[in-house]
Amino acid sequence: QVQLVESGGGLVQPGGSLRLSCAASGRLSEANAMAWSRQAPGKARELVASIISSGNTNYLESVKGRFIISRDNARNTLYLQMNSLKPEDTGVYYCNVHGTSRPWQGSYWGQGTQVTVSS
Repeated sequence: QVQLVESGGGLVQPGGSLRLSCAASGRLSEANAMAWSRQAPGKARELVASIISSGNTNYLESVKGRFIISRDNARNTLYLQMNSLKPEDTGVYYCNVHGTSRPWQGSYWGQGTQVTVSS
């Protein structure tokens, strides 16, 4: 059973930066797509950024130009570089990996890491 473990969250002031990491127990090179989502208190989970096997990326409109999703297949790690953070970026951030062949047969989620943007 593959697992995902996020890290890198914390408390940061508006305008600051954080880099989230998602360590995978399986080879990311075998996945079809990877993504970061977030959930703020009282709100639905929303997709923040995604990257597919070809390397193409997509971003939530409100984070374009501020966030960068990337992956390191050698380290089996997914990243989310977050710059110019705003209070509305606060939430629990989850990584997600989807695949159709081993070891990723379906959609997998990490446990989440809290990001709080506040002065």
